[in-house]
Amino acid sequence: MTAQENTNLVKQTYEAFLRGDIEGLLKHYSNDVVWDVYGPASVPTAGTWRGLDGLAQFFAKVDESLEAQSFEPLEFIAQDDQVAVVGQYVWRAKPTGRTFSSKWVHVVTLSDGKITRFREFTDTAAAAAAFSGS
Repeated sequence: MTAQENTNLVKQTYEAFLRGDIEGLLKHYSNDVVWDVYGPASVPTAGTWRGLDGLAQFFAKVDESLEAQSFEPLEFIAQDDQVAVVGQYVWRAKPTGRTFSSKWVHVVTLSDGKITRFREFTDTAAAAAAFSGS
């Protein structure tokens, strides 16, 4: 696929996420996808999630522990089989009720029209503080 086709596919996943259509989102991922959210263990969504079952568990963990106040992908930058997405969000940590905000970068790798890897880079200190209540 071209860089533009990859970008369009990645944009579709964000649109599905924003609609709450996790089933529609999952159809764009390979069966052996690796999803990495870097951060400390105190952040419930941090870790490595593998395969479609792992990805479904990740989104269940998001629903259980976070409430989006805003989620904005702002830029899509593509080269070959990768798309970098730059954005910002504000979340409320459900266990504490505290909010945190961050700019973020997602690096998405694709192969044969499916997403095979996802990496999130964000302010993990803000998320950890919100979940710890400090």
